[in-house]
Amino acid sequence: MSSLLRTLSLYHDRPYQNGGNQFSVNSPSHRALSNAKSSSPLSPFFPGVLSQKSSRKGMSSWKKWFFRCLIFFSLGFLLGMAPFGGYEDVKGRDFSFEENTMAKSAENDEGDVRNLLVVEAKGGEGLVVDKVELRVVEEKEVKERFDFVPRKQLIVVTPTYNRALQAYYLNRLGQVLRLVPPPLLWIVVEMNVASSETADILRKTGVMYRHLVTTKNLTDVKDKSVHQRNTALEHIENHKLDGVVYFADDDSIHSLELFESLREIRRFGTWPVAMLAQTWNKVELEGPVCNGSQVIGWHTNKSKGLRRFHIDMSGFAFNSTILWDPKRWQRPTSDPIRQLDTVKEGFQGTTFIEQVVEDESQMEGLPLGCSKILNWHLKLEARELFNPKASLLQKNLDA
Repeated sequence: MSSLLRTLSLYHDRPYQNGGNQFSVNSPSHRALSNAKSSSPLSPFFPGVLSQKSSRKGMSSWKKWFFRCLIFFSLGFLLGMAPFGGYEDVKGRDFSFEENTMAKSAENDEGDVRNLLVVEAKGGEGLVVDKVELRVVEEKEVKERFDFVPRKQLIVVTPTYNRALQAYYLNRLGQVLRLVPPPLLWIVVEMNVASSETADILRKTGVMYRHLVTTKNLTDVKDKSVHQRNTALEHIENHKLDGVVYFADDDSIHSLELFESLREIRRFGTWPVAMLAQTWNKVELEGPVCNGSQVIGWHTNKSKGLRRFHIDMSGFAFNSTILWDPKRWQRPTSDPIRQLDTVKEGFQGTTFIEQVVEDESQMEGLPLGCSKILNWHLKLEARELFNPKASLLQKNLDA
């Protein structure tokens, strides 16, 4: 016993009694055992919540917190999974459902009538709900919903120059082109200088346009419009514009039906043109004689002499790819197609057409049978402008 007391006398922290003697024990093994008893088995997993030296009071509060969270979680899970009634319950309590095809059925753009679901509440107010139908839409139905029709681009070339009625002519032609469905490109060509007045008129028309200028010495020019058209042809060729080219003079009168017919041209199209004679007392007809869409003859104008093709410059149109894609049309040469200023007046049209087509078999008559006059060529110019004598002032007024 004395040896045991001698051994335990090294530790004095905790007193123990053995008979009449007291001794204390504070060994490392006792510390580890006491700490293990006081710590929770979940302390390694919740180091921020429980510490190894937590008190009994902290242990009880943690348990309360854990059980509360577990109860609320279980309650929420059960409420989320529990059903609160079905179609029959709602039908019997609050609403009455009647499924039918209403007389006021909605009709969509295709003309199909949709079935509607009528919901009548207790208050008597009716609610209309679209009936949902899941099905595979056929490819044919999808195509019928779109009314987009691809149209050929119209390239309208107009030479113009400074004269008394220029603004009137350009405004009139611009308003006609504004009514033509797009795509349409209006190429207006002036001599030497692009005037601001012409540019202002073109902007106000609302038509897509390009304003070009011909740089040519006027002393060497026999016909200004020939060089202006050549400038437009060169522009189309350089930029490879795709469409139907039509030479629309600003002093001519054009119908909307003419521009609608131009989009039907595949290579070269022509139609009869009515022209006012120089005597102003009769109308002359110039253009093709057709059997259906086939050109079989010509209305001739003897005043212009004998020509290969009796067509006015505003009486034909052609595919623009002929200018910059000779292989497609099997042209014998790749020389640029231009109007000639060296030929006799009235022969500019026929010499130009001879570069585009070989004969009448490559032409298309418009409209069917060439039975309508689609445009008029009227040469109405005010050669001299003067003011009445009564409107003249002897002296300038100060501003």
